[in-house]
Amino acid sequence: MTSPDRLRIALLTYRGHPYTGGQGIYIRHLSRELVELGHEVEVISGPPYPHVDEGVRLAKLPSLDLYRSPDPFRFPKFSEYRDRIDLLEYLVTAGATFAEPLTFSLRAERYLRDRLDQFDLVHDNQCLGTGIATIDQMIPVLGTIHHPITVDREIETAHAPTRWKRFTKDRFYAFTGMQSKVAQQLTRIITVSSNSYEDIITGHGVDPDKLHIVHVGVDPDQFVPIPEVQPVPGRIMTTASADVAMKGLAYLLEALAKLRTEIPEAHLTVIGRPKTDSRATQTIKDLGLTDVVEFVSGVSDRRIVELYNEASVAVVPSLYEGFSLPAIEAMSTGVPLVASTGGALPEVVGTDGETAIHVTPGDSDDLVAKVGHVLRNPDLRDTIGAAGRERVKNNFSWRITAERTVEQYRLLLEERGC
Repeated sequence: MTSPDRLRIALLTYRGHPYTGGQGIYIRHLSRELVELGHEVEVISGPPYPHVDEGVRLAKLPSLDLYRSPDPFRFPKFSEYRDRIDLLEYLVTAGATFAEPLTFSLRAERYLRDRLDQFDLVHDNQCLGTGIATIDQMIPVLGTIHHPITVDREIETAHAPTRWKRFTKDRFYAFTGMQSKVAQQLTRIITVSSNSYEDIITGHGVDPDKLHIVHVGVDPDQFVPIPEVQPVPGRIMTTASADVAMKGLAYLLEALAKLRTEIPEAHLTVIGRPKTDSRATQTIKDLGLTDVVEFVSGVSDRRIVELYNEASVAVVPSLYEGFSLPAIEAMSTGVPLVASTGGALPEVVGTDGETAIHVTPGDSDDLVAKVGHVLRNPDLRDTIGAAGRERVKNNFSWRITAERTVEQYRLLLEERGC
């Protein structure tokens, strides 16, 4: 059977924070563009919930939300438990393992079981919980894996300072075994880069024939240079969605402390919410950077664009990225970008010295040299910054992402005989 012109899509995300992390951004923009293409989309999400645009339905699946601010890892009141899945969420979390992919998948299975006739397919955004495999037996499921969380597990445990910390990190990421099993069962999976493609085959053991590349994007009409906004001298900007070793924030903070001895006006704006008593906040105190590091969160899309325009340089210091939305957002605004060569970043940002400046992952001295070079040469905005924007306009947009994702939907339906 041929698939209908107007597809009915259930788009799953176990968490969809609208301001931090790539999942909420991916869900919002993909769902909007799918609707613009004429399809019907219902986003099904656990908390924190994403923002969705007009025409997109949002189904909220409440959880205990044990990682919420300002009281993460709290002891839930008895009245908060609604069912056995809530109890399972608490017990798995109490065992020091991240529970959300498993418990969200079970809630999604329960939610969809009586609504299968309302959808043509399900699109799972990197949950890969046990319930997703069950859903796939009832209705075709396309999976998105931005990058295998097995890489996060390896990097986090490698950077843990003590044996106990290594054990706790390894325990936290125990859910990746479940994700590998579910990924291997799905008929078709999309990922965002060639680098992630190879890592998913290695990390999750997925059959290469089931895996296909669809780049994510940015809205180049939203992330634009603003001529009336002048760059602030010495301002460095980065995005840190989580205080984890993989994002490389610690190395950027070390570089900032060294850089200020040469460029006293150097300061850092971080898009993201700091965690209390985290490694990053402690590093800021230890290096005497409290007055020159600002965290910004919960602001409008327009304000994010303004912040990029106010920056003299944007930095992505990650040890590994499967793609990096912050990189192409920065490039789209025309700010010069310094990006590490971790994971897929070279594939995304382009040629060193032309569309971005490459830096060695985990090397604070290299960050000092490269970031300092950009701060001393504001004319790079007219060369590297402008070339970076052209690269994004020509290669990465949410409309292209949606069109190519729909192609994958139709191929999946053909393979499943729908």
